[in-house]
Amino acid sequence: MIIDERMVAFINSLEPDDTPLLREIEKEAKETNVPIIRTQTQSLIKFLLAVKKPMSILEVGCAIGFSALLMSEYAPAGCQIVTMEKYEKRIPIAKENFKRAGKEQSITLLEGDALELLKELDGAYDLIFMDAAKGQYIHFLPDVMRLLAKGGILLSDNVLQDGDIIESRYAVTRRNRTIHARMRDYLYELKHHPQLETVILPVGDGVTLSVKKD
Repeated sequence: MIIDERMVAFINSLEPDDTPLLREIEKEAKETNVPIIRTQTQSLIKFLLAVKKPMSILEVGCAIGFSALLMSEYAPAGCQIVTMEKYEKRIPIAKENFKRAGKEQSITLLEGDALELLKELDGAYDLIFMDAAKGQYIHFLPDVMRLLAKGGILLSDNVLQDGDIIESRYAVTRRNRTIHARMRDYLYELKHHPQLETVILPVGDGVTLSVKKD
């Protein structure tokens, strides 16, 4: 937990309810230990959608489709979302959830490794949501930058690693050291990239908001 748990609980208590289907899918995810975006991150996404009004969204990391459905619900009518997932057990669940929501025409699910899928995409996206393997963010970035429209927003989730990001690499468990180092590199790159203006926020497990300069 990055900020005080009581403060998080208070802020979350003010959040209005989502649609019944989104609440149901969120409940199912928690029951099956599928990680989904935290309540504060959900609120931030709704705010960004209201401000930016994106008509094209790219999501890197679909899981069971909760965040794609959340974005589809709050994005402008006609918005098209492309999402991607490589974990075979989650793909059919995501497809079924899109069908349950009647969103099959507005959400396209690409199956496979995001590193390869990103290279095959073209066009420009108004909003890109990075929510896949944290150790791969730095490797996704070149294609993400190519695909992000000028004035577009890059939102990256889980960047502070429950606070571990500030620790020495020797204070982090050995199995997490590579991810720790790569995330530090990613944050540095976002803050120093000549085409980006980036802010790092202690929301949820930490997010970055980057806008591509004109």
